Amino acid sequence: MADCCNHKKKMRSSEEKKEITSRLNRIAGQVQGIKKMIEEDRYCDEVLTQLASVDKAVKSLSALVLEAHMHTCVVEHILAGETQIVDEVVQLFKRYQ
Repeated sequence: MADCCNHKKKMRSSEEKKEITSRLNRIAGQVQGIKKMIEEDRYCDEVLTQLASVDKAVKSLSALVLEAHMHTCVVEHILAGETQIVDEVVQLFKRYQ
């Protein structure tokens, strides 16, 4: 099986972990801000704007993780002759459309 990952674990560089963690922390902060807006009875339009921002941030992070997956795990599996990884990728695209 490929060195980068198997279906149980993915080895990430410290830079990749730092980038993902930073984005997750930002998203968590945005969600906490929305919670506070609700507690403060803020106007729906403001809340929806912030929810759209969180949605975009999550989608952007998903795209980053997917891109890394394609460039590392998928390539390594294919080079190792493990073409069934294509089925996994197809399922990922179906799930996240």
